[in-house]
Amino acid sequence: MTRQVFEGLKVADFSWGAAGPQVSRELAEHGATVIRVESHRRLDSLRTGGPFKDGQPGTNRSAMYTAYNTNKYGISLDLNNPKSKEVARRLVAWADVVADSMAVGTMAKWGLDYESCRKINPGVIYFSTTQQGQYGPHSDFHGFGHHANALLGLCTATGWPDSDPTLPFTPYCDYVAPWYLTIAVIGALLRRRQTGKGMYIEQSQFEAGLNFVAPHLLDYTVNGHVVIRMGNRDRYMSPHGVYPCRGVDRWVAVAVTNEEQWQRFCLVIGRPDWISDARFVNIVSRKENEDELDRLIGEWTKDYAPEQVMTMMQDAGVPAGVVQTGEDLLNDPQLKHRQHYRVLDHPEIGPHSYNAPAYHLSKTPCDPRTAAPCLGQHNAYVYKEILGFSDDEIADMLVEGVITTDADAPTKI
Repeated sequence: MTRQVFEGLKVADFSWGAAGPQVSRELAEHGATVIRVESHRRLDSLRTGGPFKDGQPGTNRSAMYTAYNTNKYGISLDLNNPKSKEVARRLVAWADVVADSMAVGTMAKWGLDYESCRKINPGVIYFSTTQQGQYGPHSDFHGFGHHANALLGLCTATGWPDSDPTLPFTPYCDYVAPWYLTIAVIGALLRRRQTGKGMYIEQSQFEAGLNFVAPHLLDYTVNGHVVIRMGNRDRYMSPHGVYPCRGVDRWVAVAVTNEEQWQRFCLVIGRPDWISDARFVNIVSRKENEDELDRLIGEWTKDYAPEQVMTMMQDAGVPAGVVQTGEDLLNDPQLKHRQHYRVLDHPEIGPHSYNAPAYHLSKTPCDPRTAAPCLGQHNAYVYKEILGFSDDEIADMLVEGVITTDADAPTKI
């Protein structure tokens, strides 16, 4: 088997939710040994959120949780129990990397902040990701990715002109922030290889997301334009929208970015007369008559399957894409060809598809081998074989509620 790029790397993953576990997942799927630490007293938020296998909620039945925890060992540990301190100490001493995505102050309360961990393991690389960072007037802000969406102004920019601010479909920062952290961890590992020194990496998810609204910030700074809700439209492009196609709830997205594409678009839909039509002759006139233009385009697209419209437009050099459903994505021939989905067998959910990393390393490809763990699934192995606790010590921790067995873990939410 090909050696993995992070083989031999040891990660104590105290993070929860989506942002932190995505970083450790990338390390795990490229060879790192990751121990995912979870409380059996207060379940990870992803374990309590659907979709659930067969629509039945349960601690080990959430697809959201499984998506971000492949290739990890899972242990249960009540960090609020004073007798958990020795477990945590051994984990930190064992680890090369410690992961934290708890609210500010939580890890310090448990004696697991960076300074405390550095005393145990001077070479440790410690990353922290929180909503607005570990310091500053708003550092105690507690929330999830959707709250960061609001802070970023994404809700102001999302929705129809006559609607209230609208939450984007996804907690955007949760899926943006991890990639900054992953690169930072790699940089810290390279530095430690050269110097032997650890590092503290501290991230604000708010700031990570802010990079992606930079054009709107610059537009305001330079032009005084405040971003507003425009539905599917764009300030500088027209047509720019999602149009109905043949079939039930089938759509295609089209974005015409310049006048050359506009001329090609007109030829594709059989309306060369629009090129010289005063209503549509340039971007200014098209924006002034955009309601009518979108209506006419929809009249044309509704007679075609979205795949047909996409192909015709792309063949002519006009950007267009099918609005795909989850079912479409699982059957997408390009994703299948690139082996993007990997089927892994979960102890409770059974075989189901996981996303592989969205990049391929030619010499050290990823290797998603095991599904996400059930709560406390690997307690026996980790506590005894990795951390060196005796059978009697493990039995005492079970009796005292410091840890739990998978069988004792809650199965319903």
